[in-house]
Amino acid sequence: MSGQPNTRLADLFGLAGWSKGELARLVNRRAAAMGHPQLATDTSRVRRWIDMGELPRDPVPRVLAALFTERLGRVVTIEDLGLVRHGRAGKRQGGGSVDHPDGVPWAPERTAEVLTEFTGMDLMLNRRGLVGAGAALAAGSALSSAMHDWLHTDPALAADAPDFDNHLHADPAGFDRYEAAPIGSQEIEELERSVEVFRAWDAARGGGLQRKAVVGQLNEVGGMLAYRHPPHLQRRLWGVAANLAVLAGWMSHDVGLEPTAQKYFVIAAHAAREGGDRPRAGEALSRAARQMVHLGRPDDALDLMKLAKSGVGEEVLPRTRAMLFTIEAWAQASMGRSQAMRRTLGRAEDLFVADKGDVPPPDWMQLFTEEDLYGMQALAYRTLAEFEPTAAAHAQHYADKALSLRTDARQRSKIFDYLSMASACFIADDPEQADRYARLALVSMGSNSSHRTWDRLRQMYRLTAEYADYPKINELREEIKVALPKARGRTGNSAQA
Repeated sequence: MSGQPNTRLADLFGLAGWSKGELARLVNRRAAAMGHPQLATDTSRVRRWIDMGELPRDPVPRVLAALFTERLGRVVTIEDLGLVRHGRAGKRQGGGSVDHPDGVPWAPERTAEVLTEFTGMDLMLNRRGLVGAGAALAAGSALSSAMHDWLHTDPALAADAPDFDNHLHADPAGFDRYEAAPIGSQEIEELERSVEVFRAWDAARGGGLQRKAVVGQLNEVGGMLAYRHPPHLQRRLWGVAANLAVLAGWMSHDVGLEPTAQKYFVIAAHAAREGGDRPRAGEALSRAARQMVHLGRPDDALDLMKLAKSGVGEEVLPRTRAMLFTIEAWAQASMGRSQAMRRTLGRAEDLFVADKGDVPPPDWMQLFTEEDLYGMQALAYRTLAEFEPTAAAHAQHYADKALSLRTDARQRSKIFDYLSMASACFIADDPEQADRYARLALVSMGSNSSHRTWDRLRQMYRLTAEYADYPKINELREEIKVALPKARGRTGNSAQA
């Protein structure tokens, strides 16, 4: 007992709206349902958890996490409740440390447990039809500050699972853990192929339809990681976990579950680092940066990009660095920093060309091709055109180059390019061409589950107001109003993405 209030638990308790007596009764009832009928929590015990920082014994933290998850309609983990027992230097009540109050990074042995606990809660929300979008995003500066030293050191794989000499032993890995067993190279190959399938589906149709399947697969991998495998297999398994976590995050972002997405990106960075893949950890953080730009928080994005670029290590390929620079350029464009954006895009082009292809790219970089470079350049210039209208011509140029190379297998990216082109045409006072590309986007969006495409369409729709007197544009505006789903109340300037 710390003697200090558990502010994390107190804040969530206040949001839940229970009395202390109600929470005590709910804990006893849920614990009994989980096979712990002997548990007898009372009001005074709940008061000590909240007011005195007392840490309850297992299974109470897991029970509380499940109860708060159901009550609040979003994933609430043991970390969120400030109920983690693992001791570390500088540890303080609330799950974080003196330097890192957000509890990031967590101890290496906690990565598989956090992964499995979070996915288990996410799946529970799916099963019960809850939305899961009520939390707040952590600031990019807070994440980058907390994770800087951790990302720049190499982990000891000996810490990431129980002793392999006793291979049938595994630590509990949180709520609703998949009962896995040690696996071999053939099973890992199958998991790696499943990642490719999920990734292709996401690129083609958006994240909405397969998100639950990816989260479920990640939950199972978390159970597998609770066992120690030979180092070469353990690294590959961490790689699968990182890839699935990035996909789960990207799919969550795609359907507007922003705090959930951010948590998956952080989990992915942890998993990649545990597997010794620092470039993958950096790329995972760059996804969180893209999310921040999308939500109108480019300053947070730049904080994350600084960490991502510095943490990827010396072995990173030029094409990977090029991709990172395009995201930084988009953030700069969102702030109207014309010269900085142009310099950054120039560095991205130079790095992309410098990659001779003599070293095969990692599987997670295979979707950043020439057309993706052009597409990001188009997006950056189209964003800058809000501040500097002459940039619209450059946006049109790069969007045209991207579209000439796009295939139907990358339908979501093609929609984004159409919308970048349409927006740039409106800004460049070419409503006829804008109408053409807007309709191409609109036709394609019906078979896509990506909410981000609708966010981008809303941004383009705003640009149509100046041309509302044109019959074709007025007709387009009416069609868009009919097609647009109701706004989902996302935080920030979602239309910028």
